[in-house]
This record gives sequence, C-alpha cells and structure tokens, in this order.
Amino acid sequence: MSELKIQLVKSLNGRLPKHVRIAEALGLRKIRQTVVRPDTPIVRGMVEKINYLVEIKK
Repeated sequence: MSELKIQLVKSLNGRLPKHVRIAEALGLRKIRQTVVRPDTPIVRGMVEKINYLVEIKK
C-alpha cells in the first residue's frame, strides 16, 4: 500500500477547533512537521478537510 507524506505548512492558531483536532489526529503539531500515513480513504478525508493547512507529497 502506498503512503502519503503530509506536511503542516500553516499555523493551527486561530483555526476551527475541529480542524485543529484533525491535524493533531494526523500527528501534526508544529509548522513544517512531516508525518507519513497510509494512503487510505480515512486519511484522505482528513487531509481534504484541512487541505488549506497542509501539503501532500507522495
């Protein structure tokens, strides 16, 4: 199964609480932090919700 590299590119300060929780559930807490997650529909949905905060690399 392929993996996604997800990088937080914008701050979580002042964002909707739900979006902050999604970012933290993905393991993103600091700007420019990168995590590797499996490419599943669940992860894709989470990334789509906060697409303005993150950058995706395959």
